[in-house]
Parts: sequence; C-alpha cells; structure tokens
Amino acid sequence: MIGTAGDRCRAAGIDDEVCFATKNEHFRQMLQRAIDAGVPFAGVTADEAYGQVKQHARLWLEQRKVAYVMATKVNDTVITTRCAEARVDELIAAQPRQRWKRLSGGAGAHGERVYDWARVAIRPCGEDGFGHWVLARRSVSDPTEIAYYVCYGPASSRLKDLIKVAAARWAVEECFQTGKGECGLDHYQVRLYRAWCRHITLSMAALAYLTAVRAAETAKGATRRTSKTSCPSASRRCAG
Repeated sequence: MIGTAGDRCRAAGIDDEVCFATKNEHFRQMLQRAIDAGVPFAGVTADEAYGQVKQHARLWLEQRKVAYVMATKVNDTVITTRCAEARVDELIAAQPRQRWKRLSGGAGAHGERVYDWARVAIRPCGEDGFGHWVLARRSVSDPTEIAYYVCYGPASSRLKDLIKVAAARWAVEECFQTGKGECGLDHYQVRLYRAWCRHITLSMAALAYLTAVRAAETAKGATRRTSKTSCPSASRRCAG
C-alpha cells in the first residue's frame, strides 16, 4: 500500500479527527456512551479478548459499579479470599463435587443449553455491597471441557444470576449469525467508510424490523392457539 496511514484513511473517507483505537478502547467508549445515555442493563459480558484485560476492561467496569461476567483464559490469575494469587483453573479444580450445579444457560437451536456450573468467591473483602467470583462452565458430555469467567456484581448475586449474564453472549452471537445469513451483514465490498457504514446500518435496521415482525406474528399465533384451546369460565365444561 502506498502513502501514510493518514493518507489511506482520508482516501477511505475517514476524518482526520478519528484516531486509531484498540478493541478494548472501542469497548469502553461504547459502554460509556450507553451509561451516559441511561441505557438500562443489568450486566456486561464479553469473550476472552476483553475479559483477560484486567486494567483496561474489568477494573474500568468496577470503577463505574457495572456488573460483569467476563470470559477469561485458563491460566488467568486472581486474588483469593485469603489474599493469595491463584490460577482460575486450579481454584475451580480444588472445589468439592457438591459445588457443581447442573443448570440451563437458556434455550439454543438444539434445545436447552445444559452445563455444570460452579462459582468461587474471590478477593479478601467486598466493596460497597459488591462481590467478586470465578465462575466455571463444564460440559456434561466432556467434563474436561471447562470455560472460565471472572465476575463482579452485587453481593446478593446468585449462581443463576451470573449464568444468565454469561449466557447472554450466545444470543448476541446468534444475532450476528442471523444478520449475516438473512440480511447480508457481512456481504459488502466497499472502499469508503461511509459506504460501509450505510451498508451495516441498513442491514442492522432490516434485522431489527424482521425481528419485530417475527415477535409480533409469534404473539398472534400464541393468542390464536390460546383462544382455540381455552373456554369461557361460565361454560359447563370449565365449570364442571
């Protein structure tokens, strides 16, 4: 490629005031915009690319009292309740069998996503009503397949509360897949930033419209099925 990075950006229609930013910088900027706009959300979840970055992601969220369940690498280290440093996989491996609970992470394309889950409290003390945990998700069919998460949230958070946040990432990933398959989210060949932005915006708007239509039609179908199978309470059959 010929020219400086600035030349190439200008040729693509990117303004000079737009600076380079890493994925984690984009992550913080997007979340800060949501926080400033008052967007309601219970927690944040992300994959290892964000979860393993302690200072730039996890600490940033904790400073703003934003609950999170972040996936992390197997050899990530945390501070235990005894002020010792430990790897997350070793911390989970030391837990008794009774700590594992078989629970669903929600419905998937092939039924309920059932896994064995366990959590361990970490950090020597709570912070203003908030707590920290390591969460583990183990495959039922292959117990050697374990995913790890570092969590932060209200001290009253239950295991199923953490699971709900962790499982939300699957819905996001499915949304992207649907957008690519049904609305051409990734079907573009553009050289200008504005053209790319227009394509992505149109694809996402189309996906939002189709999702709303599907939800409305599903609700109508449920109403029709209910009206056919139910009967007025005043009838003899219902009163009988």
